Amino acid sequence: MEPSLLRYIWTHTWRQQLWIVAIVVLSMIPYYMSFDLPKLIVNGPIQGGGFEKPGATQTFMNIAYDFPLIGHVEFFSGFQLGREQMLLALSMVFLLLVVINGLFKLYINTYKGRLGERMLRRVRYQLVDLVLRFPISHFKRVKSAEVATMIKDEVEPMGGFIGDAFVQPVFLGGQALTALIFIMVQSFWLGLIALAIVAVQIVLIPRMRRRLLVLGRERQLTARELSGRVGEIVDGIGAIHINDTSNFERADIAARLGRIFKIRYDLYQWKFMVKFINNFLAQITPFLFYMIGGYLALEGRLDVGQLVAVIAAYKDLPGPMKDLIDWDQMRQDVQVKYAQVVEQFTVDRMLEAKQQAITLDAISPMAGALAAVNLTMHDDGGAPLVEHVSFEVHPGDHVALVGTAAGGADSLGEAFARLTQPISGRVTHGDSDLLDISESVTGRRMAYASSDVSMFQGTLRDNLLYGLKHAPMRPKTYDEGGMTQRKWEIAEARNAGNPDFDILSDWIDYESAGVKGPDDIYNAIRPVLEAVLLSRDVLDLGLRSPAHPARHTKLVEHIGELRSALRARLEKADMSGMVVPFEPGSYNREATVGENLLFGAATGPELRGKGLAENPYFISVLRESGLGERLYTMGLDIAEQAIELFADLPPDHPFFQQLAFMTPEEIPTFQALLQKLKGKPFASVSSDDRAAIIALSFAYIEPRHRFGLLTDELMKKIVDAREAFYRNMPDDLKGAIERYDPNRYTDAASVMDNVLFGRLSHGQADGAERVRTMVCEILDEYGVYDEVLDVGLSFNVGVGGRRLSGAQRQKLDLARAILKRSDFLIINRPLLALDSRTQDQILRNVLEEVKRGDRNPAVLWVVSAPAMSQYFDRVLVFDGSHLVGDGTNETLRSDNAIFKQLVS
Repeated sequence: MEPSLLRYIWTHTWRQQLWIVAIVVLSMIPYYMSFDLPKLIVNGPIQGGGFEKPGATQTFMNIAYDFPLIGHVEFFSGFQLGREQMLLALSMVFLLLVVINGLFKLYINTYKGRLGERMLRRVRYQLVDLVLRFPISHFKRVKSAEVATMIKDEVEPMGGFIGDAFVQPVFLGGQALTALIFIMVQSFWLGLIALAIVAVQIVLIPRMRRRLLVLGRERQLTARELSGRVGEIVDGIGAIHINDTSNFERADIAARLGRIFKIRYDLYQWKFMVKFINNFLAQITPFLFYMIGGYLALEGRLDVGQLVAVIAAYKDLPGPMKDLIDWDQMRQDVQVKYAQVVEQFTVDRMLEAKQQAITLDAISPMAGALAAVNLTMHDDGGAPLVEHVSFEVHPGDHVALVGTAAGGADSLGEAFARLTQPISGRVTHGDSDLLDISESVTGRRMAYASSDVSMFQGTLRDNLLYGLKHAPMRPKTYDEGGMTQRKWEIAEARNAGNPDFDILSDWIDYESAGVKGPDDIYNAIRPVLEAVLLSRDVLDLGLRSPAHPARHTKLVEHIGELRSALRARLEKADMSGMVVPFEPGSYNREATVGENLLFGAATGPELRGKGLAENPYFISVLRESGLGERLYTMGLDIAEQAIELFADLPPDHPFFQQLAFMTPEEIPTFQALLQKLKGKPFASVSSDDRAAIIALSFAYIEPRHRFGLLTDELMKKIVDAREAFYRNMPDDLKGAIERYDPNRYTDAASVMDNVLFGRLSHGQADGAERVRTMVCEILDEYGVYDEVLDVGLSFNVGVGGRRLSGAQRQKLDLARAILKRSDFLIINRPLLALDSRTQDQILRNVLEEVKRGDRNPAVLWVVSAPAMSQYFDRVLVFDGSHLVGDGTNETLRSDNAIFKQLVS
């Protein structure tokens, strides 16, 4: 990046800067006229100058000029106005000048703001572009939070300065100079006083503010370090809790905040001292004007109109001068920040921009071999990882790399994936160094997976298909209004030096996945998920999530058939009692009390949990049906029995899995609440306490919790209250719940709940798993399996994929690599979170999956267990950083002592 901020701004905005400077210069004309007009008003119509005789008039708006060679030319002779008429006319002109000057300022400020925001967008994009081109090794030395802070916060002040970089000194300097010239024209001595004060301000204040720049720089550095440290705490929160170091972290943060406080306190002290001196100099000038100007007016050497005009003009002088001094301070401040950002983003061995150039063209297969040529690699401490290793991997080869966990095998996998750069030697494809090949080639024809998984916040689908999003393959179709907006977005992106790619286009390269388009993408996804044993996890997420009726139309249309098919299959397996269906006129014993009261799925928090117990309409239904006090008593019984049974158990005890209505953390709260409510009549209990107790009863299931609290009479009352609840439901609650209907799909309920249309019986230990297997088979039979899979793929994985388990993240990363159907598949110990048996199964599945169809890519797999090498045609054996064996599994077992030792 350009090291000088002003030069950087001028390079990208010189046309706009020249235009706005011209506007500023033009604005000085009405600005000067607004100074002169008060003198004309005071000396003319107000004091009567030129109107001494009764009925006297003066010419208004006479437009005439004296031109060289031509002489006097009159364009308009003007109007003859009396004293009152002239006062009104000049006052209206003054108002007009106020409007014109205001419009000039509005246009200039708006233009500056837009220009600054465009340049800020350009700077931020350029910084992110540089981050994308950093060598991978550089990220081991920088904190992600610091990089994000620099891009987000530290360049933010530049946006406000960029628009002012050249315009502000011209605008403010022009205003100050115009006011100063006007004062000098009216009175040389008063002008000299104003000039002297201005000179002192220009010289003294910037010198005093240098200390502010130093303190500001220290504040910025300490704030950036604080941001990085907080980021470390967030990333390492598990280690902090495990090692009981939270108070050490508190001490560290407190010390850093103390340093920031001291810097900021010193900054405020010096800042307000400078402000005091500047304000004093600004206020002493009017004192001199009143004293000296008043004396000159008394002596007759200055008329009153001139004195009023001078004082009015000076009122507009301190403002521009102060702003001009502030501009100079901001210039120095943002230049320091810009220089620091440039320094942080200037990195050696950065990727060339052309290596990441976008291409929509099909990429030819990588037909040649990948080869390590005399490759040597060291870690950051200088210890050897790989030393003088040479070998080739040809298309179709299946090669296993075997070695110790910290040996050369892992490092070679990273080198072949271009994640690390060698000290000497190189990895080649044909005659080309792999590091010199465009990412449009390596990113499409090569794939990599490891146990160090990177997930992005979004859905499972977003992360699974991430490896196929190379370019906007199919543009989005817009209506007329959308196209207008899109054209504006394109124009602004180009003005800011950003690419005009449409993020709403379809970026997925379906051909790379071996399918024709989005309609059959699941033909590629499903076998890949099954190969890495992830399809069950995704399907379970889909079954536990609600479907989107507009997207999953086939599932919604066939819901009645799915329910009937499940009932038939249960009867055939003599398991008809395993699912207790919802029936409008009866109580479902396997459902909660709350579900039986509502007989529907809540669409929001209004009728869920404690919100239901606090709802005024629902409370009125309970009161009219006589259930309010019954459920309150039931809640008290639940609380007493739960606390008696579970209060002394540790929070991680498995019994708590059965306690749906109370968490271990809530037990002390309910203990205190029971003491408070003991012996208290129902009518005198506060609404909040009543709601908390009644909410306990809503989660109660008799066959599951077995407290003996539900009687036939109470269940009948609950069913009757349900009918009353729906009979007079207010309009504002009709959208808050979706009533169960055996003939339609319930949008707010999960897919599994919709298929079951009831609740599983708690009588059989393995019944839930058997029913789930039946449901999956039925979904496949009716052709809606892929839609439920799509529901599961819509699951949001959270920040860094943290809503998934470690094993699920590693499976997903491996599936993403396989889905690309690349020519070279590099897999580096990808499944360390799984047991060896599961790893072995997935490895065999993957080797079979990559050969499906007419494909046979090269596979370079760093295996986590030497025994896994038996599935590969060729095995490379590493002893530390040295390659000590290259052959088949059988020959190495008999000839290579290192390999035999590793296998044993």
